[in-house]
Amino acid sequence: MTLAPLENLLRSGLKRQVPNDQEIANLIRSGDRRLNDATNNDLALESRFDLAYNAAHALALAALRHHGYRSENRYLVFQTLVHTVALPAEQWRVLDAAHRKRNAVEYEGIANIDEETTNAIIRVASEIRGRLVELRQHP
Repeated sequence: MTLAPLENLLRSGLKRQVPNDQEIANLIRSGDRRLNDATNNDLALESRFDLAYNAAHALALAALRHHGYRSENRYLVFQTLVHTVALPAEQWRVLDAAHRKRNAVEYEGIANIDEETTNAIIRVASEIRGRLVELRQHP
């Protein structure tokens, strides 16, 4: 299944790839585990942030794979959520901000992580998961 907006992103690094149900299921399972662990308040906040961010990425990638596309660019994977699961822009912006924070942590060692951002990522990742499950049940 192709979506015109996703086809337009082929020039930006998106690639077509035949959907693989096992790969999609594995990504959802990975997202679920990370999302669950991200809610564990016994973990350090930085760990919870990382788990929530990676859960959102796994679930967003599963949605993209469901539509027959893939990308190695995390930002692009998040950007496509508006098309793959009709995620509202304000929720996508949460992931955009999280992506910038994640890069600051990973590449500059700047750990400016807060509880509010982490909880927002968890909420958005949960929303992606719900929309993805609905999409897979009613293609």
